[in-house]
Amino acid sequence: MVEWTAAERSAVAGLWGKISVDEIGPQALARLLIVSPWTQRHFSSFGNLSSPAAIMGNPKVAAHGKTVMGALDKAVKNMDNIKGAYRDLSVMHSEKLHVDPDNFRLLADCITVCVAMKFGPSGFSADAQEAWQKFLTAVVSALGRQYH
Repeated sequence: MVEWTAAERSAVAGLWGKISVDEIGPQALARLLIVSPWTQRHFSSFGNLSSPAAIMGNPKVAAHGKTVMGALDKAVKNMDNIKGAYRDLSVMHSEKLHVDPDNFRLLADCITVCVAMKFGPSGFSADAQEAWQKFLTAVVSALGRQYH
């Protein structure tokens, strides 16, 4: 279980309240598929992923990015039990989809980059980033739990 300070909880909730799932989700997943092309193997049914432009314009990438970011809402609402909240997702990604658990960390990094680009240093301070990265680390750990 992760221990959260009141300031960390406030920072995560405040940042989450400003994030547009419809904007950050597609950007983050597209960035993952572009900068880590080996992750594309999990998205073969998405059609054309042959170039950055194709990935950025792919509606299935955008839709799944929104789904991924939408799932973070569950973690925000269950910060004291992220592992329990993500139990089923961990099993699905491990046993059905066979996703390399390191991909979760890579996607978390892409989400952080997109959030930083959106809000800049005034909206995504070092303190906010620290809390956000602690939060995403807990999510990554919960998603990878089934693998351990």
